[in-house]
Amino acid sequence: MRILLVEDDRRVTAVMTSMLQRRGYEVEHAATASAALAAAPCDLVLLDLNLPDGDGVDVCRTLRARSEHLGIIAVTARAEERDRVTGLRVGADDYVVKPFSMAELQARIEALLRRAARHVPPREAVEVGPLRIDHAARTVLLRGRPVSLTRKEFDILASLARQPGVAVTRERILLDVWQTTWSGRHTLEVHVASLRAKLDEPNLVQTVRGVGYRLRTD
Repeated sequence: MRILLVEDDRRVTAVMTSMLQRRGYEVEHAATASAALAAAPCDLVLLDLNLPDGDGVDVCRTLRARSEHLGIIAVTARAEERDRVTGLRVGADDYVVKPFSMAELQARIEALLRRAARHVPPREAVEVGPLRIDHAARTVLLRGRPVSLTRKEFDILASLARQPGVAVTRERILLDVWQTTWSGRHTLEVHVASLRAKLDEPNLVQTVRGVGYRLRTD
């Protein structure tokens, strides 16, 4: 998942970027309002409201006007109730007051992503290489042969199938399947090993070292 971090304090930026990247997020940084509005599309914006060239409230309003589905969390020192109300009214999905713990921010990011996921329309059956995955019926065919998977195994495969051929981070899979990124790494590895065994073609689900897994497309 790609996060746009809008923050002009270099120290705060360095700390937040490092911690977010360790959790598997791709982070782009913008130090000004103009840079934030010119940034490439992303999945989530962490937005400081005190920016050197403009008010973050105006940035929030503009970003929300561009997309009603973009996740926006205001991360700011403005702690007054009126500031919170204003931030939420102009389009922020959540509001975090500095100083905060990274655990709290992570929990709020996960909660926002869970809410967004509930609004994604059901997908029809998709074909990825030799696999046919029916999301509605929760069935899998491998070269026309049915494969019996547990609920978690199917959810892992479905998470990978959303971006076939692309390396999907462990954190993204954990969030899709367990609705948290704090579930043990060993838990995911055990389920992936079981999924590979049932598919009977171990190279269909490929390990990407230091990142996560990829679903082969050929």
